[in-house]
Amino acid sequence: MFQEVLGAYGLNVEKFKIEPFGSGLINHTWKAYSEEVAYILQEVNTEVFRQPQNIAQNIETIKKYLDQTAPKYLFVAPISTSNGDDFVVLDDHFYRIFPFVENSCSIDFVHHPEQAYHAAKQFGKFTRMLGAFNVKKLKPTIEDFHNLPLRVEQFKTALEQASAEKIKEAKFAIEEIIRHYDIEEQYGHMVDSGALNLRVVHHDTKISNVLLQIDTGVGLCVIDLDTVMPGYFISDVGDMMRTYLSEANEEEKDFSKIAIREDVFAAIHKGYMEEMDQVLSFTEKQFFIYAGKFMIYMQAVRFIADFLNGDTYYKTNYADHNLVRGLNQIDLLNKYIAKEPGFEEVITKINQDRVSNSKTILN
Repeated sequence: MFQEVLGAYGLNVEKFKIEPFGSGLINHTWKAYSEEVAYILQEVNTEVFRQPQNIAQNIETIKKYLDQTAPKYLFVAPISTSNGDDFVVLDDHFYRIFPFVENSCSIDFVHHPEQAYHAAKQFGKFTRMLGAFNVKKLKPTIEDFHNLPLRVEQFKTALEQASAEKIKEAKFAIEEIIRHYDIEEQYGHMVDSGALNLRVVHHDTKISNVLLQIDTGVGLCVIDLDTVMPGYFISDVGDMMRTYLSEANEEEKDFSKIAIREDVFAAIHKGYMEEMDQVLSFTEKQFFIYAGKFMIYMQAVRFIADFLNGDTYYKTNYADHNLVRGLNQIDLLNKYIAKEPGFEEVITKINQDRVSNSKTILN
């Protein structure tokens, strides 16, 4: 396989070392490198991305726009094959190659606020750079990816069809999801009222999807662009909240380790709003905190629905794995909600400091 793929780019496989690369769970990724050059080789997971050409078209459309409007912006797009194709297709498997960005690194967990700040700033910058881009030119790469009303409907259907045993086992989780139905109701009101503007958003803002400078830790750019499509800013902000705020991730079984770090929340707000403050409407800014509830709740709903359905979507490593994941996210959600007054104070202080700094500069 490697010989055919590299050969399609005019590369001699014998000159390269090829090793698995990164921690992504969707696509298969390798680093192919020689003494002179390095590439990222990737197989697209067509079980998740059923129309990979939509990904290629979106990335190419955005690249052309950024080449014209922001030629210095680091946008890591796939390289075309020697024939000008977007992919190498072998037995219905889709492969592509990216340039490897030298002196860059990615991390899997947020260990300190500065990392969250740089990541949030890069995701905000990405959306800001595409503020004037016509989002209607982009195609969905995963239909209804962050459609919360649909996810709640799927949960209700799973609940109707689940066995009595599974319902009994997931009793607390089910009650908690139902108790927080207001999160989905608020989302519906926001969308129906036009309170949220459709923008180009990344949709998968985990920390590993940002490249950082090896020496300084400063953000370079966002990567893994397969989920870039029209959406609402709460998807990007919410996913950062969900994956950055607690050192314990969704796989943690000991929920006592799940804790909300207010300094990381402050870093996310500061970094993102440095780029997006002039882009978001006044109304949108009022939903910054809501974004966290939106994403955490949706993931809890999806895990519990999958458990009730018999684990048909997410891969599991042990019995009740999806139930544990769902309960983990419910615990995170409740701890997040308990912190909301503190989040309000954090935002107020950041805004006051920004005004104060502006006055100092003017004087």
